[in-house]
Amino acid sequence: MKHEMTNKEYNEYVKLKTPNSKVFSNCIKAFISGGIICVIGQFILSLFKKCGLDTEMAGMATSIVLIFLGALLTGLDIYPKIAKFAGAGTIVPITGFANSVVSPALEAKTEGMVLGVGAKIFTIAGPVILYGTLASWIVGIIYFIISLF
Repeated sequence: MKHEMTNKEYNEYVKLKTPNSKVFSNCIKAFISGGIICVIGQFILSLFKKCGLDTEMAGMATSIVLIFLGALLTGLDIYPKIAKFAGAGTIVPITGFANSVVSPALEAKTEGMVLGVGAKIFTIAGPVILYGTLASWIVGIIYFIISLF
């Protein structure tokens, strides 16, 4: 005969098996880690400005460097270790986007360049790129229509 658990018994079982979350310390780690990534980005931006680039060009160059660093550190298996410690602090910055593009591709490299890497590289980032592009088109059209008046 099978014993059916009541909701109360099930909830007690879940509490027993679920590890305690360290929300406060996780938030502090994420804040500090994300802040460090942003400070590095600000340093790179200032460096490009000091080399003579205007603000817009320095911003683009900084984005390129941060994406490259995020992809490189993911490929060297360093970024996942940082992310394991930092949690959400590594997701939000642009380096997290680079990590989300490179990680699935690295996992699928054994399946070949076309069916593995080529097919999986945009698994996570694809929807972000798609809806980001769509949203920018919609905002652009609205801006264009408003500028006519």
